[in-house]
Amino acid sequence: MIGPRSVSSIGLGGMPMSIEGRPEAERSVATIHAALDAGVTLIDTADAYHRDATEVGHNEELIAEALRSYGGDTSGVLVATKGGHLRPGDGSWTLNGRPDHLKVAAKSSAQRLGVDAIGLYQFHRPDPTVPYAESLGAIRDLLDEGVIQLAGISNASIEQIDVAIDVLGGRLVSVQNQFSPTFRSSWAELDHCAGLGIAFLPWSPLGGIGRATAVGAGCPAFQRIADERKVSVQQVILAWELALAPTVIPIPGASRPASIQDSVHAPDLELTADDISSLSDATEPTITAQEHA
Repeated sequence: MIGPRSVSSIGLGGMPMSIEGRPEAERSVATIHAALDAGVTLIDTADAYHRDATEVGHNEELIAEALRSYGGDTSGVLVATKGGHLRPGDGSWTLNGRPDHLKVAAKSSAQRLGVDAIGLYQFHRPDPTVPYAESLGAIRDLLDEGVIQLAGISNASIEQIDVAIDVLGGRLVSVQNQFSPTFRSSWAELDHCAGLGIAFLPWSPLGGIGRATAVGAGCPAFQRIADERKVSVQQVILAWELALAPTVIPIPGASRPASIQDSVHAPDLELTADDISSLSDATEPTITAQEHA
């Protein structure tokens, strides 16, 4: 549950469809359609999910086109986008948390998505040059003005979560942080969100772009259970994350239909209490935080 809307237990992360190494647009649209066919109702994006400086909002436009061209009902689909993280086009990532920028960025995102109001808008990443409460003040104003329907934050600490709750007047509905078997630094934030009833959206829940297909080799405890159950290790990872708290909604990135078609079976995989305990206690190789998402 995110705010007043029910969403699927697994979301779709759109970043791999738009940054370096992205597939042809046709395959990306087919991936989004496959997710919708499988019952996915949460799609994550950001205005910074693009490759070249001239194509800000590439992923937002791609998702909008996929929704327009889908033959079924999309009225229950929640598109979550973000602002405050920028890509100059040279492969780097920069920050802009100024209130004036966030307000313009949100309105531009709504235009690209083809909506009157963005379903869920999240402040992408704290800008150390701008007081956090000031950045969140812009998100509050966007809520009050009806530019966005729901508000969230990303890459946030517990302290920042509490600031957001205060500034937004209790209207914070989601926190999107990096979390996976090999990156567990946001576990405290996950627990904090669970206690508050706020959705926690793990980004790179399978370990990140370039790691997801080989995740079994780096996560032997998860691979063992996958072999026992005769399912993919990706399903085991997502099922474990779902079992950590009812507020967890992983958003694995996908750039081909088969990936998301496999991931959506994770909620049906029943892990025992011993499974969950052993996976939670497993010491998997730790990766450093990724720079983006």
